[in-house]
Amino acid sequence: MKISIITVVYNGEKYLRDCIESVIGQTYQEIEYIIVDGKSTDGTCAIIQQYRSNIQHFISEPDKGLYDALNKGIALASGDIVGILNADDQLAGNHIIEAVAKTFKENKAVDGVYGDLDYIHPSEGTIIRKWRSKQANWRDIQKGWMPAHPTLYLKRTLFTQYGNYALDMGSVADYDLILRFFYHHQINAVYLPVLMVKMRVGGVSNDSVMARLKAFQNDFRALLRNKVPQSFLVLLKKKWLKLAQFER
Repeated sequence: MKISIITVVYNGEKYLRDCIESVIGQTYQEIEYIIVDGKSTDGTCAIIQQYRSNIQHFISEPDKGLYDALNKGIALASGDIVGILNADDQLAGNHIIEAVAKTFKENKAVDGVYGDLDYIHPSEGTIIRKWRSKQANWRDIQKGWMPAHPTLYLKRTLFTQYGNYALDMGSVADYDLILRFFYHHQINAVYLPVLMVKMRVGGVSNDSVMARLKAFQNDFRALLRNKVPQSFLVLLKKKWLKLAQFER
């Protein structure tokens, strides 16, 4: 079973090496590693070239943002399973992909696997927020729940069946895709109770107050688009669950 991992990067030289090494250091051997660069102007491409023998596909060209680049990566992927690891993030251990593959192999009916996530301070490395998930279903979506997107591994055929990331959803295209897959199409996803990814804070949807407001509006649009009832109440529940994840 081949697992494709897509890393999207733009001027990400600071942490890219940690990201790449967390992938190529996996004990699982059937990994197709894809890096999509947005035509970086720093040392990103030089770092990638140092690991080129471990990277099956590498493109560097202008894009329309993170989710356009992810869609390019999905188009390149030939694996049975597709996962995402952004350039600032890293897999939390070298057995993560092996555990993902084992879960899919043990149950052919499984469409997706997800796990736990730690948000860490970009320079200090301390844990700021813990995203601990659970075994859930489409009904939990109505309670504001969602899986941690960076931990999500999906059958590649799902993208063909249900579509890729919707570029008109801005920074919440990941939430829109999760709603589409988990709620609207009710895929069969399994929770893997392990820390899968360490994610450095400072993502696209958290850069400024205006960006947060825009993300809130887009969250609401995503809920409406996927016909989730009582969308505004669901959104409030989602924000409340997020607050509960922060370290005190």
